[in-house]
Amino acid sequence: MKTQSGTGVATDDIVYPAAIPFVLVHLGCFAAIWTGVTWQAAALCVALYGVRIFAIGAGYHRYFSHRAYTTGRLFQFLLAFLAQSTTQKSVLWWGAKHRHHHAYSDTIHDVHSPRHKGFVYSHIGWIFARKHDKADLGKIADFARYPELMLLHRFEQAPSVLLAGFCFLVAGWPGLVVGFLWSTVLVYHATFCINSLAHVRGAKRYVTGDDSRNNWLLAVMTMGEGWHNNHHAYQSSARQGFRWWEFDPTYYILKSLSWVRVVRDLKAPPESVLRNEHGLGIKVIDRAAEQLAANFNSERIAQAISSALHGPELTALQEALSRAHHRATEVLGGLHLPQLPTRDEFLAEAKAMFARTRSLDDIVDRAYEFLLTSVGSHLTVQAVQPA
Repeated sequence: MKTQSGTGVATDDIVYPAAIPFVLVHLGCFAAIWTGVTWQAAALCVALYGVRIFAIGAGYHRYFSHRAYTTGRLFQFLLAFLAQSTTQKSVLWWGAKHRHHHAYSDTIHDVHSPRHKGFVYSHIGWIFARKHDKADLGKIADFARYPELMLLHRFEQAPSVLLAGFCFLVAGWPGLVVGFLWSTVLVYHATFCINSLAHVRGAKRYVTGDDSRNNWLLAVMTMGEGWHNNHHAYQSSARQGFRWWEFDPTYYILKSLSWVRVVRDLKAPPESVLRNEHGLGIKVIDRAAEQLAANFNSERIAQAISSALHGPELTALQEALSRAHHRATEVLGGLHLPQLPTRDEFLAEAKAMFARTRSLDDIVDRAYEFLLTSVGSHLTVQAVQPA
């Protein structure tokens, strides 16, 4: 179903047929009122939650999205099959969407940013938006070349159907409802909380240019995925709990599997990252600088400058800005206008906003450029507006 916006253009509606099975899985959990809850079914629920949360974290996330380690095709397929049994779409869809998320994390192009889309949409709504229905196989071409993974992609619900049948055979109706449906719903929301809650609540050890946070409760729920700010600081690490006390069972299992060569080449963050002494990339600096500059109202500053300057002075400034085009920082930076915040004010704001980083001065300098450019743009627009 589509709705019409005020402009007459069709907009995406998150309530469309693909959401119906998801709703039915939740409603099916209430069937336990009639089937009862047996110890066998409860044990099956706990076991399937643990196995599949591991498959999501170690498989969908650390392996297929970030290639944090290597493994053979048999274990690769097993991870994909188990992860796909959670009914969170195919391994190729999941990996492609997650790679897109990291490329645009918490920008307007992010597929599930609470900052721009709201908490509920980032938690669950985005999955059912029509524009996210298809997988961009170009983003995950390194795994799309495997025919067995393409087979899983084409028959994405086959693993979950087979697992549901297994649960029924093992423990009857309680096994299907409690063992399969309950564990599936629990895995859903534990996983989805990383997209939503881990970008809203928690601590930020690293400057990452986004809202990722470390959340110990989510780490417990997801076997280590809750150390989300760590992960965004060094995405290719197989280990996400960077400190010894940061609970990360997924990594402990992967490390154990490496001893028997089931997995190999586990990537780890360099010492400079662990000590938070690494320099930030230009993309992270720019994103952090945009956040910092947004704390200063450029439009209000431009209005204050316009009010303070006399007619000829303001006109001369506006003409200089018009001639400067994209070099507004050179014009405004050399005037020392009292209406403009000082660099020291920017630095104080940056220290309050961000975690410790050796790139703080770079962030401040870039943010100041962004602000001056925006102020210059507002002043130039004022010059061409009719009185």
